[in-house]
Amino acid sequence: MENRTLHAFERLDLLEWQTCHRLAGYSRHWPLLLTMRIVSRLGDWPVWAALIACQALIHGVHGWWLALQFALTAGIAALIYRLVKTRLCRERPFITFEQIACTMPPLDRYSFPSGHTMHAVAFTTLTADSAPRLLTLLAPLAVLIALSRVVLGLHYLSDVAAGALLGLLIAETSLWLWPTTAL
Repeated sequence: MENRTLHAFERLDLLEWQTCHRLAGYSRHWPLLLTMRIVSRLGDWPVWAALIACQALIHGVHGWWLALQFALTAGIAALIYRLVKTRLCRERPFITFEQIACTMPPLDRYSFPSGHTMHAVAFTTLTADSAPRLLTLLAPLAVLIALSRVVLGLHYLSDVAAGALLGLLIAETSLWLWPTTAL
């Protein structure tokens, strides 16, 4: 049984590597590479800072409370992310596999989980609760941010999936502890 489980994980690891290698290969096309770099940089902080700043414009006085909730949620997410990332220390794909090019300098050394994806999903989840009409912009952006991290050779698919799950759990916890309907 143990041998079969180990074999299954080895096959999953190989499948993930092959998929990451294939997706990172698309970075050879400069229009896509440029797009992925721009999207990834937007996911660093500019879009999220703008979203927080616009809460009062979107929601009036209630928006100040939402801005505070968004900012606190992002701060707590960053702390959790840093704690997990510095404990697990998974090398980035371009470090582990020379066949995967690093097409954009990483912000730090390790890859698990994807902080860009975590924040993209967390902000999208918070926005779904407070301003669902913005989802037509934010949901595709979140998907592109997650995809950009793999195409740029900075993350594995499992890093992105873990980041998405963490972002969802953190945002849902924030909404449960601080329901926007109570504001």
